[in-house]
Amino acid sequence: MPAAAYPTAETAEAAAVATTQPFSLCLGGPLFQFLRRTRLCDETLGLLHRRIAVAVAAGWLPLAILSALQGRLLDGRLPFLSDIGFHVRFLVVVPLLIGAEVLVHRRLRPILEQFFSRDLVRPEQIATFADAVDEAMRWRNSKLVELLLIGLVYAAGVGFALDRYTLLGGDAWYASSGGRISPAGLWLVFVSLPILQFLLLRWYFRLFVWGRLLWRVSKLDLDLTVTHPDRSGGLGFLSDSIIAFLPLSAAHGLLFSGMIADRIFFTSARLTDFQMEILGAAAILVALFAGPLVVFWPQLAFVKRQGLHQFGALSQTYVREFRAKWLSGRLAMEPLLGSGDIQSLADLGNSFGAAEQMRFAPVRPAALLAVVGAFLAPILPLTLTMMSPEALLGRLVGLVF
Repeated sequence: MPAAAYPTAETAEAAAVATTQPFSLCLGGPLFQFLRRTRLCDETLGLLHRRIAVAVAAGWLPLAILSALQGRLLDGRLPFLSDIGFHVRFLVVVPLLIGAEVLVHRRLRPILEQFFSRDLVRPEQIATFADAVDEAMRWRNSKLVELLLIGLVYAAGVGFALDRYTLLGGDAWYASSGGRISPAGLWLVFVSLPILQFLLLRWYFRLFVWGRLLWRVSKLDLDLTVTHPDRSGGLGFLSDSIIAFLPLSAAHGLLFSGMIADRIFFTSARLTDFQMEILGAAAILVALFAGPLVVFWPQLAFVKRQGLHQFGALSQTYVREFRAKWLSGRLAMEPLLGSGDIQSLADLGNSFGAAEQMRFAPVRPAALLAVVGAFLAPILPLTLTMMSPEALLGRLVGLVF
């Protein structure tokens, strides 16, 4: 990986930063190094198709073969090919979780570099910023963390899944006719589900690393401006990090849609039965992706409060002089036409208005809507289970006409 991640300067701190590797939330960890050695990944997360093919081959293909050998591809109460939730998880969600690494890697690195390109980090705090980045990369590269995640998957997840699929039993592809779990079910519990669970847990851990990095940066005395047009003191670019995580939001929506689809088709449930779960999950995802940006609240609130006081004092001085010159009956020495005083008064008002509208967190509402939209998009097609496509089209036409 190339060195010199951030611009050099005439300070000792900047010289230390020059040796810091470029930050990436995804280029590191034992699994990443294993994938590189096995040529399933390169230094920039290329060869994505190979990783997806291996994941599908390990998590989905053996189950299809074992189900066929058991005669459960199309037969039984829940045949293999009819298990919508399973196919969504391992043919769509797992590839999406793997592919999301590429987008997050490409989006977050330039976002973090904006702190330097915009001169938000003061020279005396560059070394502290670099230390926060180095700490984040140490967490990302931790072998112990990934081992703990694998241990958690097999210590908790496997035991729960084994009990669950054994109890479900019945005439399903993952259970034998006697109610015991089948060979396909054992592969599902010990191989397929752990792959999905590990990928999810590793993403949650990465979000923790990202949140901790931003928390440490928020403790710096950043050079923020209350009148910045982004209404976030100059930190509005951080809202783009939420967009980088949209594939994860969509992956959770797909997990929900698959689970709900199985309940609708095999247990006579209705989509409306899950409205609280859907709303709750959407709220959790918003908190998960936007929450790390809220750590800038104290600093942005201070900058806004201080800026309003300063603009208030400046405005008071200006309007008094404006009144004395133009409104107090004393004729100004210069003509009214062509004077810039009125425009300056308007500009001052606009600047004060921008300061008043400054947000307490660098989060754009459109980014939050995008998170919710990505989560709900896979669930929306299930509304067709509540009415026929013809009836739905008729209602839409009725709204227009």
